[in-house]
Amino acid sequence: MAEPSTSSLSVARLLRTFGFAPRSYIVAVGGWLLRAIATGRGLVAFGLISLGVMVTRPTASSAVVRPLIGEQIARAGLRLLPMVLFLAAALGFAVIGQMVALLRQVGAQDLVGTVMVAAVVRELGPLVAAFVVLLRVGTGTVIELGSARALGEVEALEALGVDPVHYLVVPRVIGMAVATLALTVYFILATLCSGYLFAFLQDVPLTPGEYFRQIALALTWLDFVLLALKAAGFGVIIAVVTCYQGLAYPLQLSDVSPTTTVAVVASTIAFVVLDALFIVMYLLAG
Repeated sequence: MAEPSTSSLSVARLLRTFGFAPRSYIVAVGGWLLRAIATGRGLVAFGLISLGVMVTRPTASSAVVRPLIGEQIARAGLRLLPMVLFLAAALGFAVIGQMVALLRQVGAQDLVGTVMVAAVVRELGPLVAAFVVLLRVGTGTVIELGSARALGEVEALEALGVDPVHYLVVPRVIGMAVATLALTVYFILATLCSGYLFAFLQDVPLTPGEYFRQIALALTWLDFVLLALKAAGFGVIIAVVTCYQGLAYPLQLSDVSPTTTVAVVASTIAFVVLDALFIVMYLLAG
């Protein structure tokens, strides 16, 4: 029988040193995968339940639900607008303006519109807006609903005959979807304008009319449709994931941090999956 190599012995010794024996490591990974699968199933089921309530009861208790939707739009949209505009200006100055200047140096000014649409409109705009909403509003939703569950407010709603999903989840789903879409539009416009301003300060020979004409020519009707679907989809993901994590079980003080982390990680994974699907759509349409 062959003797184990020096490298394999070193790896095994290193794993034992840090407490990661091969068997325990496999068990840990397997446990993480099982928990991830269980969480994914729960999220899908919770999302379908929320969708079912939205479809079957679109006008139920509208006098109560509509103000809640407006509150969520203001919370996830209007209040975050200054931060989104600041990030758009910073990104435009730091990245987009330099990209325009670089294209000019290599004699590819005619590709400015195509690059801006691919980088800002299709990718950066929806992702940045979604992460701002997730980190500023989504994490607060987990804590808020978890505390409501711990204090028995959810059970009190059920005792009064009020559907907690319709009262607590549906306004957040609609509000975050609308807010994320609106923030995405503002972010894209501000990024494109600040990017050109930085390029103008670098004496790039590109007039504003030519710059925005190239962007308009690079845009298609599919860009507008997929942009709206992607941004709204990101908002729905944030609402469903954070509401699920908040309502899954009552949160104790020690549970707040890990539960919030799980919500952020799960939302990020869902963002990547949804973004990959839209990239495939762009490629197939192109």
